[in-house]
Amino acid sequence: YDVADPSQLNPEIGTDADYWAWIEALRAHDMGHVLDIVPNHMGIAKSANPWWMDVLENGPSSRYAAFFDITWRPVKAELADKVLIPTLGDQYGAVLEKQELQLRYREGAFVVAYHDDWFPIAPDTFPRVLVPVLDRWLAARGEGDTEGLFDVDELRSIINAAEHLPPRGAVDADAIETRAREKEVVKRRLAQLVDRCEPLRAQIDETLQWFNGAPGDPRSFDPLDGLLSAQSYRLAHWRTASEEINYRRFFDVNQLAALRMEDPVVFAEVHRFVFELLARGAATGLRVDHVDGLFAPGDYLRRLQARAATALGAPDANPRSVYLVVEKILGADEHLPGDWPVHGTTGYEFAAALTGLFVDRRREREFERLYTRVAFGGRDPIVFEDLAYDCRKRVMHETMSGDINSLGHQLNRFSEHNRHFRDFTLYSLIATIKEVIACFPVYRTYITDAGPLSEHDRRYVTQAIRDARRREPGMTGLVFDFVARMLLHAPTTGTPEQREDQ
Repeated sequence: YDVADPSQLNPEIGTDADYWAWIEALRAHDMGHVLDIVPNHMGIAKSANPWWMDVLENGPSSRYAAFFDITWRPVKAELADKVLIPTLGDQYGAVLEKQELQLRYREGAFVVAYHDDWFPIAPDTFPRVLVPVLDRWLAARGEGDTEGLFDVDELRSIINAAEHLPPRGAVDADAIETRAREKEVVKRRLAQLVDRCEPLRAQIDETLQWFNGAPGDPRSFDPLDGLLSAQSYRLAHWRTASEEINYRRFFDVNQLAALRMEDPVVFAEVHRFVFELLARGAATGLRVDHVDGLFAPGDYLRRLQARAATALGAPDANPRSVYLVVEKILGADEHLPGDWPVHGTTGYEFAAALTGLFVDRRREREFERLYTRVAFGGRDPIVFEDLAYDCRKRVMHETMSGDINSLGHQLNRFSEHNRHFRDFTLYSLIATIKEVIACFPVYRTYITDAGPLSEHDRRYVTQAIRDARRREPGMTGLVFDFVARMLLHAPTTGTPEQREDQ
């Protein structure tokens, strides 16, 4: 669930030799290996994900910036071109002045450590550290001391190279590749210089101690605060996640960052090792975890089936040539989309039915009385639909209010394009979308711009809108009409140009 590097086996489980010995044992018993893959997200905890760390180091100009579902221009302007990292156990200022954030040197680079985590310092901000190092070094040498001038000039050259790296806001492909290459050159040169020059290392240690501040002296933390403010991330108290986080997660788990699997480049890179295992005959089938977390599950599954078939040398004519199942919990009246090239779900529905064999229906009334007493204190139990509605509203309020606000702002931009809807307030749009989501009868729909709406999706949206109207009769029906038209791709009233915009 928390894979940090999809290009290799988890070394904590075993070696490549262990894996292939296991595969041979399976083959000897005429057994296959269904590989469980997690395309929706990656683990980013403990600073173990190299792609994520590259994003934190280089911001939008990282080669992996487009891999993760990050909003680089969120509603909060202060987070432009930054990733909010809600990992601190207290308010940022308190954590900083308690010296829990420590600037350290590590093999030609600088990082900020926080307990078991560490965060990279962007190479173009190295001069903020190295210029004070150089000043201290020159002051310690004494006037007229010419020994080691070559090393001093090399440090000046490294500072100059760092200052002239392509900016972190660059989106040009050539600039991104230049930065990726040259920043490593800066690190390599600094590491070589520090390794051979003991006086420089001593000055770095002294400067880092100065950066890390003095207890009881708030102003002494200003240099580290300024350095952190110049990074492409913002360290924050973990409670800020629900309202301001600007990367998509797996539900509300901050340590699982969502991937943009709809991007062909991301798809190819994440699945490279998977297809290699298929081609080498290790895996004989695939199980896809949390398929509903993807932007367009049907499109993803068709690409996965086609590419997996190629890896296995299976005929392209059969859209289900590779054994493929998906993890999805179907509602009572919900069916797996017929155009998905899969062999079924992972079996939650079957497991639920099977569990019924171990339930004695003759004790139903006794269990109902017990549940009512424990859950409701003997009061009349809440109708399940009302309980589910209340719980959805609570989740949106407590853990996903930032996501809901973002949806509201998107709706607001659409409403501003049409004179019939531009008077809707941002608050009314956010309140309406909350009601509609809370009334949804299924986990999600599969509406995209690529094709027509299925009858199932149309029915689910219509039902959600109808139930939301019923639960909140005081809200204007016009807002519900607008949201329904947006969700169902219905043309709005107005001029032809406005309808085209919608």
